[in-house]
Amino acid sequence: MDPTTQAALAAVLGCAVGIVGVLAWHLSERQRRQESTPVEPLLPAGVAAVLSVLRSSAVVLDEHDKVLKASAPAYAVGLVRGQELLVDELATLVRLVRRDGQIRETELTLTRELTAPRMLTARVAPLGPRLVLALVEDRTRERRVEAVRRDFVANVSHELKTPVGAIRLLAEAVDEASDDPEAVRRFARRMSVESDRLTQLVQQVIELSRLQSADPVDEDVQVDVDEVVAVAVDTSITDATAREISLVTRGETGLAVHGDHGQITAAVTNLVANAVAYSSAGSSVVLTVAGDERTVEISVIDHGIGIPPAELDRIFERFYRVDPARHRSTGGTGLGLSIVKHVAATHGGDVKVWSVEGQGSTFTLTLPRALPAEPHPLPSDDGFDQEGIR
Repeated sequence: MDPTTQAALAAVLGCAVGIVGVLAWHLSERQRRQESTPVEPLLPAGVAAVLSVLRSSAVVLDEHDKVLKASAPAYAVGLVRGQELLVDELATLVRLVRRDGQIRETELTLTRELTAPRMLTARVAPLGPRLVLALVEDRTRERRVEAVRRDFVANVSHELKTPVGAIRLLAEAVDEASDDPEAVRRFARRMSVESDRLTQLVQQVIELSRLQSADPVDEDVQVDVDEVVAVAVDTSITDATAREISLVTRGETGLAVHGDHGQITAAVTNLVANAVAYSSAGSSVVLTVAGDERTVEISVIDHGIGIPPAELDRIFERFYRVDPARHRSTGGTGLGLSIVKHVAATHGGDVKVWSVEGQGSTFTLTLPRALPAEPHPLPSDDGFDQEGIR
């Protein structure tokens, strides 16, 4: 290769290197300028901090309906998994809000396997030009409380109609039989029975309502279990004697529990009265008391009609009776066991039942035990304690 050709090639090569260098410099400068330009955040300032402290479920979705940010409850409830919104009804509402910018509200029912359905209220609103915010509140507990109250009012109204209607009919019968002293006495006795039933129902409704209040335990003191058992036996002794049912007490004495004396007494009294009402004439009802380091168990054992296995899960429901045909003869209101259940719950205890149909039942009320405080001698002013020991 002659010198002229070599010089030409060197010039071309140098030119190419220069061009590549200039291009590299321009590319580097462009990249530097892009890196120095701040990227505008997608979430408005402060939104992430607000979502992190919300107790309700909050979800922010981008223009592609992907979850950009969600609060912890949204994941816990099951609204969100990863970047996906799992509730189709809520996703539809998000798209409608994105389309017209109008705030929308709706109620949802969230169902998941192995869990009870959740009742939710959702409020969806636009959050800037591209984002949508969904706020979801769990109203399950409120809806259940409302349903319980409705059922309670309906049940009370139904139960009150029976004695009130009976008293009215008996009063009319007394008026019509005014010339028959024997009939008047008979109707008067029936009116007295219905009046007692009405009084008992009203008292138990008031008691159950008080137990379900915000602060059901009025006075937290040490309650003597022996005294509670004695009151329960004394309350039912007249009915038991009339039916030749013996009331027997067994077990430990000198035990105490923490709680409200009146409520605990009412619970044990209801268990004994229930056992007497559903026991056969000539049988026995046994109360046993046993304690360990932490709890006291009060068991009421009867030899009555027993409870069918299918009914065991329902006997603590309000106004529920195992044998509705017998409730008029026994005078029961269907509230006694509900009161026992609520007393146990509000005192940190439990109530359980064992029963065999045709043989009898055992109800066991478990309550936290109150242990006596150990006495500590106080030092005297002269440096000696109360026993005279320095």
